[in-house]
Amino acid sequence: MKKILGLDLGTNSIGWSLVRQDEENKKGEIIGLGSRIIPMSQEIINDFNKGTSISQTSARTGYRGVRRLLERNLLRRERLHRALNILGYLPEHFAKQIDFEKKLGQFIPNCEPKLAYKEIKVTDNKIQYEFIFKKAFEEMLEDFKTHQPNLVLNNKKVPYDWTIYYLRKKALTAKIEKEELAWLLLHFNQKRGYYQLRGEEEEEAPNKIVEFHALKVVDVTPDEQQKGKTDIWYNVILENGWIYRRSSKTPLFDWKGKTQEFIVTTELNDDKSIKLNKDGNEKRSFKAVDSELDWIAIKKSTEEKIDKSKKTVGCYIYETLLQNPNQKIKGKLIRTIERKFYKYELIQILEKQILEHPELKDRKLYNACIKELYENNISHRENIKEKNFVHLFINDILFYQRPLKSKKSLISDCPFEQRTYLKDGKKEIQSIKCISKSHPLFQEFRLWQFIQNLKIYQKEKTIDGKIHSDVNVTSEFLKSEDDYTNLFDWLNERKEIDQKAFLKYPAFNLKKNAENYRWNYVEDKPYPCNETHSAIVNRLSKVQQVPDNFLAKEKELELWHILYSVEDKIEIESALKSFALKNYLSEDFANIFKKIKPFDKDYGAYSEKAIKKQLPLMRMGKYWKETAIHPKTKNRIEKIINGEVDDKIKDRVRDKAIHLNTISDFKALPLWLTSYIVYNRHSEDANAMQWKKLEDIENFLKEFKQHSLRNPIVEQVITETLRVVKDIWKTYGNGEANFFNEIHIELGREIKNPADKRKDMTNKMSANENTNLRIKALLSELLNDTSYENIRPYSPSQQEILKIYEEGVLNSDIKDIDEEILKISKSAQPTKSELNKYKLWLEQKYRSPYTGEIIPLNKLFTPAYEIEHVIPQSRYFDDSLSNKVICEAEVNKDKDKSTAYEYIRDNHGKKIELSFGKVVTIF
Repeated sequence: MKKILGLDLGTNSIGWSLVRQDEENKKGEIIGLGSRIIPMSQEIINDFNKGTSISQTSARTGYRGVRRLLERNLLRRERLHRALNILGYLPEHFAKQIDFEKKLGQFIPNCEPKLAYKEIKVTDNKIQYEFIFKKAFEEMLEDFKTHQPNLVLNNKKVPYDWTIYYLRKKALTAKIEKEELAWLLLHFNQKRGYYQLRGEEEEEAPNKIVEFHALKVVDVTPDEQQKGKTDIWYNVILENGWIYRRSSKTPLFDWKGKTQEFIVTTELNDDKSIKLNKDGNEKRSFKAVDSELDWIAIKKSTEEKIDKSKKTVGCYIYETLLQNPNQKIKGKLIRTIERKFYKYELIQILEKQILEHPELKDRKLYNACIKELYENNISHRENIKEKNFVHLFINDILFYQRPLKSKKSLISDCPFEQRTYLKDGKKEIQSIKCISKSHPLFQEFRLWQFIQNLKIYQKEKTIDGKIHSDVNVTSEFLKSEDDYTNLFDWLNERKEIDQKAFLKYPAFNLKKNAENYRWNYVEDKPYPCNETHSAIVNRLSKVQQVPDNFLAKEKELELWHILYSVEDKIEIESALKSFALKNYLSEDFANIFKKIKPFDKDYGAYSEKAIKKQLPLMRMGKYWKETAIHPKTKNRIEKIINGEVDDKIKDRVRDKAIHLNTISDFKALPLWLTSYIVYNRHSEDANAMQWKKLEDIENFLKEFKQHSLRNPIVEQVITETLRVVKDIWKTYGNGEANFFNEIHIELGREIKNPADKRKDMTNKMSANENTNLRIKALLSELLNDTSYENIRPYSPSQQEILKIYEEGVLNSDIKDIDEEILKISKSAQPTKSELNKYKLWLEQKYRSPYTGEIIPLNKLFTPAYEIEHVIPQSRYFDDSLSNKVICEAEVNKDKDKSTAYEYIRDNHGKKIELSFGKVVTIF
């Protein structure tokens, strides 16, 4: 008798049942059953189901991230202290409180002095400080006396801390003291700007401009109060003439004269002119600023202001303070901006100060600094020994960016290829990692797969006087290898293809008859072609004077490697310029290609090495070359053709390749066959892990590395499942080897699906819930109207009828559906006035799909109309809304068990009399 263990894996529980089954005598019994609850809060489960990438450890991860940022900030400060100390630039009081012997560059315990302030005396346990840069402060005051005399009148106090902005301006054109330069450098360590990786740029909507504006309110005028509501609409008139409409329960008159911040979205036409609404006004929407969500627009606006000023950040801040001393700097005047602004300013300052300070030109001091910072890293010392202090402060200390850690370990292993090496005299085997999906070789491999699996069907064809459905006519369109290679060339230039575009392939010459054909793939789904080649060709077409036949395979691979592997925006530009120079391309090449969207970090199922061995057998026509076949593969092919005995070639392989008689037959082969020929197997797992003893599971659990799966919920479910199996094995099988004959596993959809699919599922469920609430409210509104018959708001069947009706109207060919109607169609609880508007819009918009006759909303719930299945349930059980339509009851009865297509094909033009005396005609 078989012992079968069944497991049902969910996100927070594992159900199990152990049964004994005698299949011959059809007998069985339950040995044991139960469930293990995995302790997990409902909030975590809900986040997981929504696809939200939040785990039990997310809070801890967040805190760790903050700690790391602080540690790196302190490390930069310590390194800066050490370099400035060697130069002798640190003020004496500051340098005394830094440890330069043991904890290099760190402040001594329990103290953190301020460089610009010196402790002068202690009285009554009170510490007093003196600002040490009085000379620079007095110079700044003279500036303020000129521009803001009232500010310094009668010895009014001006903050000492503003001096740093004065020094940032002065240092660009004149010498500043060495201690002042040290203060300035430490100031830059605190504010470095945002470092944006390539591909992280915000996506700009082609017909929208999103901008941040801080505008003064000129006037506020109220509109009439709406009936049944307590809030009032106000027209807020802004200084540039724009009008911001806003509803509020509290009066907004106190806004007058104040400056308000907005994220303004302006809609554009295709010709980039501003769209107008139905009243002839510019179409523009306003949104209150949320610094967490709208930081991209705020950042862009701040950068534009600095660019327009033609000043460095420090000059921009100081000049603003001269004009408006009340201006708040942090978080107001300067928000998050790109690092390049700070970097550019500091380079200008250092280049000027090098000319003024002999220490910054001293090679001995420079070498002493790099030896201090890189005592053990001799190779890096050698790399930068010819550089100067500008490079050291900018690239090695203040703006050093740690490269991202490699995540190569997370890439799947190739099922076919491995490499062997010696480690400590022992032979080690390591699987080769799978190829990137954007690699040109994988793109070609996938496209040949797509073409070889392709079939073309004629929906309706007359053969021997009879009409046949779905006839395979692939051979009529693709008759030879040249036809296939021509199709390959056509698809190779495209990013993706769907059925509609595919049937327009010029060589098919279908034109108006295309509707009578289909392919064997999903009809409305786009499939990838050669996305990499298409992206490169598209960009290359914008480059001037590209040599003919420039994009050979070797060049494309070289260019792809640059675009794929380089993530820094500055480095990618440098690499592209080198590539252009080497290949005699015009200067605009780098500017055009640096903006290309980075290729996704997705990976295929096989390694590059495996694909190189399989691809020569998949090619055909002009692309097939005998010389491209791997020598080992060629040797195996010769043995298969000659029938030579070789234990390494399975009988199954010989059976599969029995129709291949010469070397030239080994082309245009499907993937499964190339796998058998090259590797002796296809889908069979060569290294399947099997635990035959209880100790095997125990050992695995001991060696299992936490967080190796990256998803803590899935990891917890898997480890708990193994513990459940271990306990069942121990309790019911006493740890007996090979106790289970079979183990059946049912996975919950939450575990099976990735985060994006779980998120989509949650969104659909939310939308369905909104629809259900709206439909009930609409039925209740119809019940109160005597012109509608037979309304039952809580009837599931009537709710379904109205859903189909609504879906039919929304998905019909009605153009330019009003935005307000679309908003109502997504709302859960529309107001009474919105329901009335929606009800009027729905009326006389829906037609019977078989006759084209209008289905009046007031007769919808009477027996005159019924729900009809497009594909009958007797032939294919699909009870979803997508398989249902509403039609006349008599038409539904006449259609019977035909599909919609068959019914119209066999009965078009047929007259059917309806119960109320009307005659309709089938399309």
